[in-house]
Amino acid sequence: MSIKQGFLIEMEHETNNTKRLLERVSDEHLSYKPHEKSMSLGDLLGHIVELHSWVAAGLTKDSFNLMTDYRPFKPTSVAEIKERLEADYQKNVETVNVFDDEEWSKKWKLHVGDHVISEVPKIGAFRFIIHNHLIHHRGQATVYLRLLDIPVPGLYGPSADEHKK
Repeated sequence: MSIKQGFLIEMEHETNNTKRLLERVSDEHLSYKPHEKSMSLGDLLGHIVELHSWVAAGLTKDSFNLMTDYRPFKPTSVAEIKERLEADYQKNVETVNVFDDEEWSKKWKLHVGDHVISEVPKIGAFRFIIHNHLIHHRGQATVYLRLLDIPVPGLYGPSADEHKK
């Protein structure tokens, strides 16, 4: 299996997991914050979805400057979040389909102005800067659902809400 095939499978799986989470949420939940220091659920879901977009938006460049290349996604509805996720997924598939193995080995830099956060091959950026980061935040979102008493979908197997007793 090529790097491309593996990433296409992973992107499809993670996008579907995010869709499963979004199916449980309605617009009334987007302003929920479990703590004053927490992001709202809407902002958190927006960040998760924008992280999905970084495959096409970020990895097609040699560097990604959070001061100039990053525009936070501030959704106003669940429908808007779902539309963005779907549109970005299609762009991601197109991007991965044109990358060859050599492209995945090229250095990629994440920085804020002159401050370098990370400089890794694109294959590493895909895995831990994009996917691990969005999985982390999606896990946070499942806690928000639990606190809102919304059944949590199983993302990597049945959740406590789906487990047969």
